[in-house]
Amino acid sequence: MATVAAPAAPIAERQPTDWATPAMRSRIAARYRAERNFRRLGAAALVIAASFLAFLLFTIVRDGWTGFQRTETRIEVQFDAATLGVDSASVAGLQGQALLARADYQALLLKAAEQLGPADDTLSDAAWMELREALMEDPALLGKRASLWVPVRSSIDLLAKGKYDLAAPAESRGVTDREVSDWRWLEGKGLLRTGFNTTFLFGADSTEPELAGIGGAALGSLLTLAVTIAIAFPLGVFSAVWLEEFAPKGRLADIIELSINNLAAVPSIIFGLLGLAFFLNFAGMPRSAPLVGGITLALMIMPVIVIASRVAIKAVPPSIRDAALGIGASPIQVVFHHVLPLALPGIMTGTIIGIARALGETAPLLLIGMRAFVTDVPQGFTSPATVLPMQVFLWSDDVQRGFVEKTSAAIMVLMLVLIAMNSLAIYLRNRFERRW
Repeated sequence: MATVAAPAAPIAERQPTDWATPAMRSRIAARYRAERNFRRLGAAALVIAASFLAFLLFTIVRDGWTGFQRTETRIEVQFDAATLGVDSASVAGLQGQALLARADYQALLLKAAEQLGPADDTLSDAAWMELREALMEDPALLGKRASLWVPVRSSIDLLAKGKYDLAAPAESRGVTDREVSDWRWLEGKGLLRTGFNTTFLFGADSTEPELAGIGGAALGSLLTLAVTIAIAFPLGVFSAVWLEEFAPKGRLADIIELSINNLAAVPSIIFGLLGLAFFLNFAGMPRSAPLVGGITLALMIMPVIVIASRVAIKAVPPSIRDAALGIGASPIQVVFHHVLPLALPGIMTGTIIGIARALGETAPLLLIGMRAFVTDVPQGFTSPATVLPMQVFLWSDDVQRGFVEKTSAAIMVLMLVLIAMNSLAIYLRNRFERRW
């Protein structure tokens, strides 16, 4: 006869928690205290980070806003043909512009500077270029007298901007008594003016701070980024489409994906070594050219674009693909007519962020020679050029005090460009983002 098991003893029921006990009250108070402390730590960290950022921005703006200004002095110039070494009759001919371009403007400037009396050496060494530009624009000035504004030396420029502490001892204020005396003489005669420095925005690099500009570096950055986008964007997007939509799942796809993820984390200087070894030494491409810099930066940001594009493509719901296939669309049509348009906001956001990273890079460009001293605006993709971050690096390494404000001003321009590019990425993401 089968035995019947005895019923199990009932499980003791858990007593309800008494929240009014001192122990529970203490535990609740400790938990709330820990949460408050965590919020305070987070707020403190945010305040500290914001303080450092505000201090950085304040320092850059304080030192750099005067870089967008230039001090000039007024001189009376007698455009004497004999001093210039040209013939008045020949200037009116077909070769007139060529003759005027080769004239001796330095001698003309030295003669005009005599009117400044004790401050005759305050003019910039390249002020003669203003005389040449004025005469070439209006050849009728030859043989006539004209009043022109020409740039002064960097020390006089900084004195006019109040960059020196004149109350400090002479040996520590960074400017000589002679320069201070010349500046005061020019100020007393009303011969100085400080205005917007168009040369800084549109000119090229120079050994004289008052004549240095970021125009050449800005155009070099533009040409370099044009090459970068033309190569990295299509290759990155098509690679992402193939890996996400058409690549057979297997070891090969896993190896490619792993390689792309590793390349995205490789230090940027490694890509500079690649550019130096292959594009310059092996392929013989021109050194310090936007073409080589653009290709090098394209290789650097392409893994970032591939990863961002794959994430954007993967975010498109499978139902979109199934619906397109269900009405007879081919796999290619599904990708290019339905998936890519819906993934484009995410792809564009990742691309712009990658390009912004490329804009701020200097290490790869150092190795391919784009730290060269270029005194002219680049004329094409193979012309010698530099870029804005490299220009900042070169100026920050210069011992002349006038380049301090130029460095900060160039950083301001670079930061504005980066902010604009990141703002564009945020706008595109918010404007075209789809909610599924």
